[in-house]
Amino acid sequence: MTRLARTLIAVAAFAAPIGLAAGTGVAREAPAKAPPAYAPPPEASRFIDGPGVQLTQRYCLTCHSADYVSSQPPHMPPSFWQGEVNKMRANYGATIPDDAAKAIADYLVATYAEPSAGRK
Repeated sequence: MTRLARTLIAVAAFAAPIGLAAGTGVAREAPAKAPPAYAPPPEASRFIDGPGVQLTQRYCLTCHSADYVSSQPPHMPPSFWQGEVNKMRANYGATIPDDAAKAIADYLVATYAEPSAGRK
């Protein structure tokens, strides 16, 4: 057996286990596996009714539940809630238009910042 033949056999033996497509030198993709089944936990709260609740539901519930909002520290000042809306837009990519962001922040302030607001 020639040196070239031995080299080609060695390369072929090495390439097959690592998944190189025959003759292409390109790695084959592993078969796609289905992601594990996931069911989110049941909702434990809901947004409190009030002006702006529909916008809040439309834009906020696409990423997280109302539990996330209701679990924030109680009676936070307006700057906290405006900061939360800004953070969702800037850091997490929430696609909330400017006018909706203001209305959502106003809703959160009126509903969750006031000591008299009834959290659910």
